[in-house]
Amino acid sequence: MQFADLNISINQDELRFYINDQLNSAIKKTLFTWDIDEMSKRTCMSKRFLENEFLHDPRMKLLERRKERGKRFWFYEESKEVMKQIMDEW
Repeated sequence: MQFADLNISINQDELRFYINDQLNSAIKKTLFTWDIDEMSKRTCMSKRFLENEFLHDPRMKLLERRKERGKRFWFYEESKEVMKQIMDEW
């Protein structure tokens, strides 16, 4: 029995982009809110930077949800759009 030789060449950058795109698409469908920890992880920005540059902005304050002295949450899609607006102003 003869086995076939098979050589596969994969572009690592394209594969990484495809996987990230698929993950972002899945996250978009399931993520309703996020907290500062998740925001920091997904944006690759420190919590301090997020606080200073984004979370004190009145537009983000409008989206913030919190019970008295409780954990803060933001609506994912809306806050992501506001963050883009803020970054466009830099």
